[in-house]
Amino acid sequence: MAKRDEFVDHVLDMLVTLGSVRARAMFGGWGVYLDDVMFGLIAGDTLFFKVDNSNREEFEAAGSQPFVYTGKNRPITMSYYETPVDALDDREALQELARGAVAAALRARATDKHSQRQRRARR
Repeated sequence: MAKRDEFVDHVLDMLVTLGSVRARAMFGGWGVYLDDVMFGLIAGDTLFFKVDNSNREEFEAAGSQPFVYTGKNRPITMSYYETPVDALDDREALQELARGAVAAALRARATDKHSQRQRRARR
């Protein structure tokens, strides 16, 4: 299991007032959760937040890039965007971005559950 580092601790400290925020080791990085909702990920010293059509533009306007990893045969772009560097030391700004990421994660979860129900109904 990966050892938690200072950056992960800093992120958790900045988000503590949101509620039960925790980090869980995964694939060489960290998943960032509020309760049981994964809304962020940390790879190296970069924090990425979940995006969808309601908050992606805010990240793009700040010049943020999506999280991309190399799959079997090609790069895979995920719906997580890097957090603007200036927000990492601004508790209010980071929490506002995190709230939007939690909302995006909850919308994605609701869409996934709806899709699963539709697939089961077609069987």
